[in-house]
This record gives sequence, C-alpha cells and structure tokens, in this order.
Amino acid sequence: MKFRNIALGALLVLAVAGTAGWLSLDKETRALLKTVPTNRDLLFWSVPQRDAAFRALDRISLLAKWHVIPASTAPSPLPPGPPLTLPINVDTYMAEQRSAALLILHNGKVRLERYGLGFDKDGRWTSFSVAKSFTSTLVGAAVKDGFIQSLDDKVSTYIPDMKGSAYDDVSVRQLLTMTSGVRWNENYGDPNSDVARFNNHKPEAGVDALVSYMRQLPRDVPAGTRWLYSTGETNLVGILVSQATKKPLADYLAEKVWQPAGMEQQATWLLNKTGQEISGCCLQASARDFARFGQFILNGATVNRQSIVPDGWMADATTSRTPIGQPGRGYGYQWWTYDTGSFAARGIFGQGIFIDPARKLVIVSNANWAGGASEPVAFQGREAFYRTVQKAVDDEAASTAGTAPAQKQ
Repeated sequence: MKFRNIALGALLVLAVAGTAGWLSLDKETRALLKTVPTNRDLLFWSVPQRDAAFRALDRISLLAKWHVIPASTAPSPLPPGPPLTLPINVDTYMAEQRSAALLILHNGKVRLERYGLGFDKDGRWTSFSVAKSFTSTLVGAAVKDGFIQSLDDKVSTYIPDMKGSAYDDVSVRQLLTMTSGVRWNENYGDPNSDVARFNNHKPEAGVDALVSYMRQLPRDVPAGTRWLYSTGETNLVGILVSQATKKPLADYLAEKVWQPAGMEQQATWLLNKTGQEISGCCLQASARDFARFGQFILNGATVNRQSIVPDGWMADATTSRTPIGQPGRGYGYQWWTYDTGSFAARGIFGQGIFIDPARKLVIVSNANWAGGASEPVAFQGREAFYRTVQKAVDDEAASTAGTAPAQKQ
C-alpha cells in the first residue's frame, strides 16, 4: 500500500504552523505528523509509524484522499449485555495482539468491549482487507438492484477496458472467489510483489490506475481451476460495482449499508490515484460500526426484514466456494469460511470480523501486529481466542440450561 510523496517542508509547515493551528488538530493527526514515514509503502513502516497511521490515514489529504460515508440519521443501538466470563486474561491477550479494539457481540448485545494503543470508541481504524467483505456485499446488492445481471457474466461486460486482457475469460463469480487463474503475487514482505507495486503504477491516459495495472497481468492457469489470494482482484470488483451502478463505491455503501444498518459514525474510504475507492482495503470506521456491520451480516443483510441482497446470497457468500489448501477452511465471496459454519473478514496486521451464526456471535478485532502484516503467531493466537469465546458461550448456555429446571421447582 503506497501513499503520495510528501515534501518534508510541507510537513513542517503543517506541524509548526503555530500553536493555535497545532492545537486545533485532533490527537490522531498530531500523532501522525510526529511520526510520518518517509518510506511510501505502508507495508514497510515501523510499528510506531503504523500505530499513528492506522487511526489517521484519512486526516491529511497530502498523504491520501478519501470519500466520506456519512453517519446514519438513525443509529442502531448496541445494548450492553452481562460481561462475558472468559478463562483467560484479556489484557494479556490484547497486549500479545497489540490490540487497538476488541469487541464481542452475543445475541446483539455487547458482552465485551476493550480498547488499547491509545485508541477508543470514537476513533476510526483502517480495515485493510476487512473491506473486501463490504465490497462483496455491495456486489450482492448490485445483483438484487439489477445493475449486475449474473455472476456468470464476464468481467469485461462491466469493465470494457478489460477487454483483450486475461480477464476476458473471467466471470464475476470467479473474480469474487479469486479463481481467475491470472498471475498475482501477494507477498507482503516482497517490495517487488504485485501487492506492493500496483498502487505505484503509472496508468495509461484515461484509464483507471488499477485497471491499467491489472489488464497487463498474464494468465497463469485456466480460469476456475485455482484459488489465489489477490487484493488487486477485489479492487477490480469495486470498480466493477462502481461502473455497473454508475455510483462511487462509498455512495453505494452509504445507501445500501451505512444508512439502513444505522452506523453511528461517519466512515471514509481511501482512493487510488485516479479517484476510485481502493475496495480491497482502506475503509476507516469505528470498532462499534464494524461490529454493527457484523451484526447486519449475521441478520442476513436485512433491515426491517428487507434484505439488500438476493435470496440465498448470504448462504453462498459465507460458505466455501473454493478450497484454499487448509483443512476445514475455504473461501466464499470475499469471506474466509470455516466448515463449522462460521466465517470471517480478515485484514493484515490483525483486523478482523468473526461471525458465528450458530452462536449469534460477532467478534471485532483492530490491531497492529508487531511481527508484521500476517504474523503467524498472532494469527494463531487470534484463532485460539475465537475458540475460547465460542466455548465460553457454550459453557454459559449449558450452565443456564442446567439451572433452569431447579428454578422452576
């Protein structure tokens, strides 16, 4: 993820524009200005730089530009529930994860809400690839609204600039499931990988920056024969939705999700160099609104018993459409799936929304893993935490069921 070069002089002007000007900035902007990186690629920023930036990527327009998603005019409540008893020290877990936010909803009620790294419920934290699952949901909305006729349509039907590329043979469904067969390198530690280079690509005149990069990629294997994780392809999904609906992705998100689902705070979506939302990444929102999105999905993407997606969409989207080479795991429509029926949105550095329909459970995580973008120890620690919460909910239910007969006597 690369950002614009900022002249040091311009930063100094912003930082020392005068005491009144400095004090008028919010704490997140001041912290970012104190630690702003010189390396343009976020993947290679230091831990302190990421701590400051993840909560403030939408504060300085010289660094990045964004579209605003306004807060709902009718925020939905997040009522408190009884504290959830866990057999672990939550503070220790959050320290190990370098957690900025941890929030558990059960039966629509807040059972646990904690913050760290100086973050709080009023701040916005960047989503990274958690945004992919938002984008997928907008595809479902566009199908229901008639903007996308079929998931079996070819990508170039909706993005004419992809005609003649390897994506001519790829369906919308294959793009959603990352089974295009097109070559891509998502290695976060490699500065020459596609995921590290595509935002720095100089586009052809009149062509979206991402489209310009993606249409030059070669075919690797036949479409539909292999799963390969590709942020570039989710960014292409977002462009497809925008071109099909003829609306900016942020506006469509506001219309279909943010307003009807009752999000309490405004959100922002960062843009690429040609002004398109980076739909595989970079949605800034509060932890509570990420939790509301999880609850919205848990409820079938419905508001007032009206779904924004077609019948059967959520079942298809949140169960495995393709194997990913891991036992008990799969990939749906931009959702990571578990054979147990749970599913999750995941972002690098520890962002996540875990949803367990059977237990009516939503777990939101914001973090900045010290070990890097996809640090395996932290990842496994978070998976273990999910299982711990599930067991705690089960134990609680069993305990309640066990005492119920005695109470009736």
